[in-house]
Amino acid sequence: MRSFASRLYLVFCIMGYLACLVIFSGLSLPFVITNSLAEEKPTSGVLIVKSWEAHGKKDVEATFKYTQQLIDLYKEEADRQQASLRQLPKNRPDIEAVSALNDVATAYFIQGESYRNQGKKEEAIQAFKVVVEKYPYAQAWDPRGWFWVVAKAAQESIDKLEGRQVKPPEPKPVEISRIPTKVKLYDTGKEDFVDYTKYGEFQNVGTKDYRYVVKDQEGLAQAVGEGIYPNTTSVRWDPEYKKALQEKRLKGTHWDMLQSPDLQAAFLKWALCPEPQGVKLFYTAEILEKSGLIKHAIKCYYAILVHFPGAYGWTYWHTPWYVAQAAVAKIKYLLRRYPQLGYELVDTNIRIINGYDNDVSNDIVIANPGRLMRQGPWARLKARSRSWPISIKRRLGKGKVHLVQYETGDWHLLVDGRPYIIKGITYSPTKVGQSPDEGTMSSWMEDDFNHNGRPDGPYDAFVDKNRNNLQDKNEPGVGDFKLMQQMGVNTIRVYHHPQKIDKEVLRDMFERFGIRVIMGDFLGKYALGSGAPWNPGTDYNNPNHRENMLKSVIQMVEEYKDEPFLLFWLLGNENVYGYACNADKDPASFFKFANEVARKIKELDPEHPVAICSGDILYLDVFAANCPDIDIFGTNAYRGKHGFGFLWRQVKELTDKPVFITEFGCPAYMEGVALEKAEDEQAEYHLGSWQDIKENFAFGQGEGNALGGIVFEWLDEWWKAYEPKTHDTRGLWAGPFPDGYMHEEWLGLCGQGD
Repeated sequence: MRSFASRLYLVFCIMGYLACLVIFSGLSLPFVITNSLAEEKPTSGVLIVKSWEAHGKKDVEATFKYTQQLIDLYKEEADRQQASLRQLPKNRPDIEAVSALNDVATAYFIQGESYRNQGKKEEAIQAFKVVVEKYPYAQAWDPRGWFWVVAKAAQESIDKLEGRQVKPPEPKPVEISRIPTKVKLYDTGKEDFVDYTKYGEFQNVGTKDYRYVVKDQEGLAQAVGEGIYPNTTSVRWDPEYKKALQEKRLKGTHWDMLQSPDLQAAFLKWALCPEPQGVKLFYTAEILEKSGLIKHAIKCYYAILVHFPGAYGWTYWHTPWYVAQAAVAKIKYLLRRYPQLGYELVDTNIRIINGYDNDVSNDIVIANPGRLMRQGPWARLKARSRSWPISIKRRLGKGKVHLVQYETGDWHLLVDGRPYIIKGITYSPTKVGQSPDEGTMSSWMEDDFNHNGRPDGPYDAFVDKNRNNLQDKNEPGVGDFKLMQQMGVNTIRVYHHPQKIDKEVLRDMFERFGIRVIMGDFLGKYALGSGAPWNPGTDYNNPNHRENMLKSVIQMVEEYKDEPFLLFWLLGNENVYGYACNADKDPASFFKFANEVARKIKELDPEHPVAICSGDILYLDVFAANCPDIDIFGTNAYRGKHGFGFLWRQVKELTDKPVFITEFGCPAYMEGVALEKAEDEQAEYHLGSWQDIKENFAFGQGEGNALGGIVFEWLDEWWKAYEPKTHDTRGLWAGPFPDGYMHEEWLGLCGQGD
């Protein structure tokens, strides 16, 4: 109302000014106030949000009102944008530059879905065909964090309506060498682990002015060997380079080559690529690591710490990726995995001041590359010394579940007086064919398709030993709870909304299988609990939204605080990334509100701690400044098989709180690789992640603040790439996974029959 009133005020001021001109000049001017002043043309983005909201409410009249209005206003622009393209736009700015195309195609798609839901098959097919035939390059944003091709989804819908089996499309092969090779080094370097003091000078170590000044470049190049700075061009004299050129194995981009089994060609390609040196060294080291050249890989990673400690890249989500910190994690992972090398990395610290937001321009890099040194028996004695009896510094809480911090700064979660390590897994089994996008997803606590009076997944699931999609006589129903118990799971994470919780199921899970529950409230994520519309989503300064969320949390606490299965409370689910909430736009307001909620929880239930579920370490500094009453920092982190890097130290330095990983995981699918190999890679990823968590337990060799972690997830969910009857293999976003992509439908430690 204010913006409209101010516009009218401006109009009347202009009219008054023009009237004065008329009086003083003797002119007669016509005054026409057009409708555009009173009602602006809605953007396609606004209309598509209204269309989705109406469609979600099954309001057919409103659905067609908004979709048709969008089509009428923007179809011509969409046609021009489609004609201007030769292929699918790949990066977000280019995709968003053709918003009219994307929104018009999506409007037709929504109309098709609405017709389908009304049983109007022919009309639905015609609407979907418009998308397929006229707008093949349109893409729509999924609030879960990626874009999807509208024409592809439309074609899948046509296939289903016409009775054809929907099959995942065959991926177009990338033109790169597929010859399996490993790196053979022509020049391995004169030193296994380089003594940099012989070739230059470390200046201002541990300050923002750190730098390494090379004084003997030729000697250093000879010491490090090929592919490692400053010896990054000598590969041109490597006989393997000439051979690869002759055999045309260096075709394709250096990024594509990261997925090539031709590791020799990939190494050569990356050694000569135009990327910044820090990024180039990191991926060169990864290729060396894959080839089993572990010492050379460690040398390569360490060169980043020495020369380029402030190097950064960008993730798919356009958050900064600090290369040197990742390199430290890689070195520690390799030294942990190959103890026979007999080395350790000591005194290293790469600290990025102001590194918790998306703005790299304000970063200040405090660097100490540390050194690689031989590990002696003193290291084992040092680790053992921290396990001696140590006095408690402070307690958080007094109930049967509470936290203690020791004089060393280490943390334990205590349950009934004994340390409790969170060995958790996300458990949300969804039957093939069900999808929240189609309104067909039911609750796993209520699914009873065999009508035996109990939920199927927890009690009747069986292990298909021969993978024939049948339950044979030697494959009895044992249930997921029993399988998880045998695996060592002691915790699952559950949210009390939007689906109703069956407390009897959770009680039985705890009493019979010893599995406890971390109970969560989304705190406005996906607009859950706030009463906000999906767009613009939860506003943490809106008093109505805040009141609704607080009521939701109070209801949760009063409902479950006395349950024996309850471990502790959890607030949010990576809210700092946005998506139907605005914590990313105003993180301070979000964290202040979360702290108020934590205080209220403790008033109602002093028996259980309160944790937050954040997104990696984004806005960790804002959390530290605003959340003194939240006991545990939890975060979803997908960083790779080397673990979580500096996360433990950063949380310790900024918050001095204990940490647990609320989500980590890896898909069991790799493009062009056998399923068994992909499952091995998934297992290796989980092993590396857990070893890093374990190293940071109390009295370990790390920071001593890790409480455990939650694997994402127990069972593959087939709905996450839209067609819920197809186990889709598409990579939804680029990330640190075995083939470089997140295959969202393959994250389960278990698959399910089709």
